[in-house]
Amino acid sequence: MPENQDKTKPIAVAAKDLPLHCPMPDTPLWARHPRVFLDVTSEGKATCPYCGAQYAFTGELSKGHH
Repeated sequence: MPENQDKTKPIAVAAKDLPLHCPMPDTPLWARHPRVFLDVTSEGKATCPYCGAQYAFTGELSKGHH
């Protein structure tokens, strides 16, 4: 999660960010925890069980094999 990220606001993710995992690749080393994959596509949102970061899917899912 970016250093200045407001934890009360969801982090917007798009199809290019899938499969979604937390922490994100740009998360500072001091803020990392074990990687957990989150399904943000079924409900349009997901919350990390480790750090509580909230993610919201934006845009459209790519058409293809599911």
